[in-house]
Amino acid sequence: MHRQLDQRAKLLLKTLVEHYIADGQPVGSRVLSRQSGLELSPATIRNVMSDLEELGLIASPHTSAGRIPTARGYRLFVDTLLTVKPLAQTEVRELQSHIHRDEPRRVLSAASSLLSELTNFAGIVAAPRREVTKIRQIEFVSLSDTRVLLIIVTMNGDVQNRILFTQRPYTSSELISAANYLNHHCAGLGFHEMVEHLRGELTQLQQNMTELMNAAISVGQEAMGAQSDNYLISGEHKLLEVDDMSSNMSRLRELFRMFEQKSGLVQLLDISNRAEGVQLFIGGESGMSPLDECSVVTAPYEVDGEVVGTIAVIGPTRMAYERVIPIVDITARLLSSALSNKD
Repeated sequence: MHRQLDQRAKLLLKTLVEHYIADGQPVGSRVLSRQSGLELSPATIRNVMSDLEELGLIASPHTSAGRIPTARGYRLFVDTLLTVKPLAQTEVRELQSHIHRDEPRRVLSAASSLLSELTNFAGIVAAPRREVTKIRQIEFVSLSDTRVLLIIVTMNGDVQNRILFTQRPYTSSELISAANYLNHHCAGLGFHEMVEHLRGELTQLQQNMTELMNAAISVGQEAMGAQSDNYLISGEHKLLEVDDMSSNMSRLRELFRMFEQKSGLVQLLDISNRAEGVQLFIGGESGMSPLDECSVVTAPYEVDGEVVGTIAVIGPTRMAYERVIPIVDITARLLSSALSNKD
């Protein structure tokens, strides 16, 4: 398909896509004649537009004589015609000031928020899934007679808090003793390894401590599982303000349901884990019907050289790709640096 376009047709397609991205109105031959810089008659331009339409690169809305790009047209534009603009230094500095070494969950949250803030679309960060979360320390704090706060500190400094509901009160000394036991036997293990390690030992403990230990392991596994399979999303409400999307409320509802269910989107982001650099899924390329009128711009991020997760921006197909692509790219690089153990 690409070889069938001569330079004139490519320039007219590039002009049409850029103009449509800028103002959202179907583009007519008169505008193309004026903005392309080509000295072509309106009839010649109309003939080229007809060729582009036959190739499925542009389409004619019923209400207008102008043309708009199709998902295939955007794909050709992004792959061969796009000139990516470097980010303004003020934006680079803003990213650098917010994405720095910190508790991992806060770093991921900051990245998600900034992606949304700088693009005005939805920003997503998939939390690391590949590594097994190792436990550094466990603590129990009594909240009331039958409520105990479980505090889990992981080897990478993440902190998870969960409330345990127990059948009887535990004294402070019992809670300290239980925490000391787990920390002595299980520091450096993941929760699944803990279960195997303690399987025989728990039966030998005093019966009245077994309940607390089992509750801690069960809730801890749940907390770590939710953390690793989850993603952080910011600014999804901004999609309600995008003209191209707000006119189709049923499609928006599908999209928001997908955000809530998460599993489908996690699978899409997992695909990006296996690729290098920025990836684009335009329209139906994602294979997920709620995203048929969206574009997803993704990039993997690393911890100590190993890809562990993906960041993404989700917005309409009519987005300023030359701006969104470098935002996603730089954010992924800064996130990798902030999460890695390099001086």
